Amino acid sequence: MLIHRRHALGLLGAAAGSLALPVLSFAQSQRRTVTIAVQKITNNNTLDVWNEQSNVGERVFFPNLWEGLINRNWMGDQGGVPGLATSWKRLDDKTIELKLREGVKFHNGDEMTADDVVFSFSDERVFAGTQPDGGETLYADNFKPKTDKELPAGVPGVGRRLWPALRGVEAVDKYTVRFHNASPDVTLEGRMIAFGSQIASRRAWDEAATYADWANAPVTTGAYKVQEYRPDVSLTLVAHDDYWGGRPPLAEIRFLEVPEVASRVNGLLSGEYDFACDLPPDQLDAVRNTAGLEVQGSTILNHRIQVFDKVHPVLSDPLIRRAMTHSIDRQLIVNALWDGQTKVPAGLQFEFYDDMFIKGWTAPEFNLEMARDLVKQSGYQGDAIPFRVLNNYYINQVSNAQIMVEMWKQAGLNVEIQMVENWGQVLEDNDTRGIRDWSNSATFNDPVSSIVAQHGPNGLQQQRNEWTNVEMNELSNFMQKSTDRAARKKAFARMLEITEREDPAFQVLHQNCVFTGMKSDLNWKAAPAFAMDFRADNWNAS
Repeated sequence: MLIHRRHALGLLGAAAGSLALPVLSFAQSQRRTVTIAVQKITNNNTLDVWNEQSNVGERVFFPNLWEGLINRNWMGDQGGVPGLATSWKRLDDKTIELKLREGVKFHNGDEMTADDVVFSFSDERVFAGTQPDGGETLYADNFKPKTDKELPAGVPGVGRRLWPALRGVEAVDKYTVRFHNASPDVTLEGRMIAFGSQIASRRAWDEAATYADWANAPVTTGAYKVQEYRPDVSLTLVAHDDYWGGRPPLAEIRFLEVPEVASRVNGLLSGEYDFACDLPPDQLDAVRNTAGLEVQGSTILNHRIQVFDKVHPVLSDPLIRRAMTHSIDRQLIVNALWDGQTKVPAGLQFEFYDDMFIKGWTAPEFNLEMARDLVKQSGYQGDAIPFRVLNNYYINQVSNAQIMVEMWKQAGLNVEIQMVENWGQVLEDNDTRGIRDWSNSATFNDPVSSIVAQHGPNGLQQQRNEWTNVEMNELSNFMQKSTDRAARKKAFARMLEITEREDPAFQVLHQNCVFTGMKSDLNWKAAPAFAMDFRADNWNAS
């Protein structure tokens, strides 16, 4: 029966009819609100995928808020699946055409069209007039915003990190777009999956008074939309009932920032939180042994690393950096801090690279005698080497740093921990910058998604003036343009030699592992990623 406005008002006034109206309210009430305790919500205090390129950002962004043309199969093999595009095809080595999903609604009720896609990869939104296929490092100092509506200084560099040669996107018709590259690229499809290539509403951007206003509540197509964002405190997402993928199963998702592990665990045990994220292995039994609670977790496509500042007077000598990489007993750290639940990877690469994976490559061996000899060769005089450390942004970060300092000490290296409060302090370019913690992900199954994206010409290390290498940059540009798979693999192998052996940019420590405590009755499954999927297919799943 159709209920028009007059009939509905009549029901409101009738006692008998009062049972009819709550049908919708009752149905709504069946959708649960969940509270998730996280260590950190975002690092840059925005909800912009181009500005917040972080592990914590992945958790709150995907797949619930931001979506791309090709989505990542978060609950599966982490490959590409149709998202806002239903199909795609290569027109040549530099061009790909995609058919958009019709009827997709943004959070403001507008239909997504080709115009929104064109905008999402425009100069205004991300590239700021940078030239495609430039091959040179882009520094934030060259892109400082002149108005409140312009992009943050770091965004154009991040854009060219992911899309180094994109010339632009063409709207063929309302539901068809073409991506045009300046040079061949075998990874175009993967780049569309990656962190940043998600679609935003053009009208919402145009109507926002400032970038900050827009970035605190971006209008996207995801299953949930922003209700309230309180930086450093909480993020509340509510159901987007016009979601193209089906009615969201939750009414509300509340992410609460709870920096201390003990507070996250105690809140879960008391029932205050439905989920507690980023649990270290020594806290898992407390959750597992509590009735009604469980732990889910696995290794993910992310490696914990330490990054070297080559500009530092001591670390400018590659012998010292090589000594540092051979001083660390990685397996001992995995056993002691992770209870053996993760592993030491084969350098900065991932097995899902398939035939691009370099078999036989390993992280630098633990060899204290070799490390001491390298220190002796360098003529090192015992000067302090600073190591900037956050208070457990990464699981067991402080304990891990303390162990490594002792291992470096055995090799004759004087490393001093400097506790800092935020990423701005970690990355600050001054005399005390030496070593820092980091992690590197692979957002699609090719080496350019990690070693080039993070350590190539427009990787964060080079954009922050920490490290550079001419041959590495030449190889990076080759990797991004070549269509010869065998030649690309050979180039990748050489890049590993440079960055992990000859002129170390970083040292790989172990593969990252994510553990989440939760209420068992939720019947929710954790993805092998930082991301938490609260769409219909992953709620009350048996």
